[in-house]
This record gives sequence, C-alpha cells and structure tokens, in this order.
Amino acid sequence: MTTMTAAGDAAHTRHHWWQHRTLSRFLRHRLAATGLAIILMLTLACLLGPHLLPYDELTVDLRARFSPPLTQDHYLGTDPLGRDIAARLLMAGRISLLVGFSVMLISTVFGTLIGVVAGYFRGWVGSVLMRIVDAFLAFPSIFLVLVLSAFVEPSPFMITVIIALTCWMEIARIVEAEILSLRERDFTIAARLSGASARWIMFRELVPNAMGPIIVAATLTIANAILLEAYISFLGYGIQPPLPSWGNMLNSAQQYLADAPWLAIVPGITITLAVSSFNFIGDGLRDALDSRSNLP
Repeated sequence: MTTMTAAGDAAHTRHHWWQHRTLSRFLRHRLAATGLAIILMLTLACLLGPHLLPYDELTVDLRARFSPPLTQDHYLGTDPLGRDIAARLLMAGRISLLVGFSVMLISTVFGTLIGVVAGYFRGWVGSVLMRIVDAFLAFPSIFLVLVLSAFVEPSPFMITVIIALTCWMEIARIVEAEILSLRERDFTIAARLSGASARWIMFRELVPNAMGPIIVAATLTIANAILLEAYISFLGYGIQPPLPSWGNMLNSAQQYLADAPWLAIVPGITITLAVSSFNFIGDGLRDALDSRSNLP
C-alpha cells in the first residue's frame, strides 16, 4: 500500500511539474502571450462593453449619421443610419466569437472521434473513414460553406453548423496520425493485454496522450471559423442585418470607403487582431507542448 501511494504521489508530482513547465514555456512565447492577452481583453470588452456604452447596437440617430470617431459619445463613430459603431462592433464580437468557439467545440469532438476510430482500428474501417475525410477535403472549404449557406436560413446557429461541417477534417487527420503512433506504444499494448476494451483504450488511454495536437488544432480552428464567418457574412450569405457581425459590418462599409473609411477600418482591424491572436496562441501551444522545441 505504501509503495502504491508513493507511486501515485510521484505521478502526481510529475504531472504537476509538466503542467507548470508547459505554462512557463507558453508564457515565454511573446507572441502567444500577447495574443492571449488580446483575446482576453477582446472577450471581456464584448461581454461587458455593450452594457457600459450610452447607445445600443440598434439605436438609430439620423442626425448623427457618419459621425467620425471620438465625436461626442460615439467613440468609434457612427454608420449611415447613425448607429454607434462601438456598440455594433462589440455585439458583433459576441456573435463572431461565439461562432468561433462553438465551431471549435463541434469540430474538435467530431474530428477527434473520427480520427481515433480510424487510427485505432485501421483496416477497412480506417480506410473508409479517411476516404470520407479526403472527399470533404477535395472541396475548397469556402465554396462548400457558400453552397450550404445558400440553402439554409442564415441564423447564427445554422452558420455555426455549416462552418463546423467544413472544419473537422483537419482535426481528424491530425488525430488519426497521432493515434497510429500511440497505438503501438507499450502502455497501449499493456492495456490491450490486460483485457481492456477498445473503447477504454481509445478514450482513456490514447486520447489523453494525444491532447497536445488536439488542443493546438482546436485553437487554430477558432481563427479559421471566425475568418470564414466574416467572409460569408461579407458576401451576404452569413449573419444578416440588423444583427451585427464583423463580416456584415465590412459588407455595409464597402460603398462608403472614400467618405467614411472608419466603417471598414474598425471591423477590419478587429478581425485581424482576433484571427492573428488565435494563430499566435496556437503557435505558442505547439511550441510549449513540444519537448523538442527551442523554448526553455
């Protein structure tokens, strides 16, 4: 009993040390730490900002049309209907970030499930699943999203589902490759010889050991989802006005670029910051979780 307790304490200590080392390595990645700070501030602003502003995103004031930034209480200016850009930007951020995180969750769960099953069973099961993945990958994601969005009501929920349908394949590929490597490791063979079921081995042994690549892929999926949502909303197939999103704010601004450039600059900069920050976080996580990286 004493030996088992000591072994358990040693394992817990090693796990705690690994977590602390991973966090330290991540925070030493300057771009990743900066990206995390930007995402936290952006998320906090989108959650609390609309309650602190004097106007909401739907308030129309025709007397204040095309007000430039820092005009009275319109900190980022107003649009052609006199609606406050800051209020619309933050409410649009709620929708865009919600779509991004929801797509990440759906894609990660589905892609991980497909990848684990294909990698563990291999044979005809793995071949069929991977050929399905290849079939989806054969279509450019943006065209697939546009085709699907043209046939459904463009609500935030449906846009999330459509984008998720085009983002799970990369995760499935990554997970399948990782599981193919892990299934031949000693701990997997030992679990198989001890009589553990395939489900136990897949989800209690293999998936926890593949969490590093899965986390990195999930983080990068958020950036891709935000960009896709903005793209299809810009083209008029995504979130529809008066509900704001960063993409349809850009769509509404394109005809006023010469007279009111802030209408496009503000959501454009926000999209760039959000997507770049998530990409930086993904790069930092990849380096922090990879023991072969050059980070100390």
